[in-house]
Amino acid sequence: MRSFFDTNVLAYMFDRDAPAKRSRARELFQAEALAGRAIVSAQVLQEFYVIVTRKFARPLEEQAAAGVATGLASLPVIANDAALVCKGIARSRCMRLSFRDAMIIEAALSGGAKTLFTEDLQHDQVIDGMRLHNPFMT
Repeated sequence: MRSFFDTNVLAYMFDRDAPAKRSRARELFQAEALAGRAIVSAQVLQEFYVIVTRKFARPLEEQAAAGVATGLASLPVIANDAALVCKGIARSRCMRLSFRDAMIIEAALSGGAKTLFTEDLQHDQVIDGMRLHNPFMT
């Protein structure tokens, strides 16, 4: 049973301005990675690097962020290919989602994830047998 990590959950592991979310994200990621369930997509790796180096009030140094992204790339990574993009477009249109969110969903489904950890989508929604879970909800 695989678990897909959206960019926001991974980024919180390094957000010094959100200590509770940082702790929760780290705890969750460590448990899922150690169990061999954690997966990501190429899109997540790209977004992660931008967020932690450009969007944080206290960003990571580029070298440190590159090291983390390289480490994350050792997980199973779902590639963005033409078929995935077409599925993302279709899902975006039929569910009225942003293309970015539709691509995350399609990558997670493509990777066989049963859980998508994200802060961006509806908590506990089930899409094609995959549950969306916001790990920061109390």
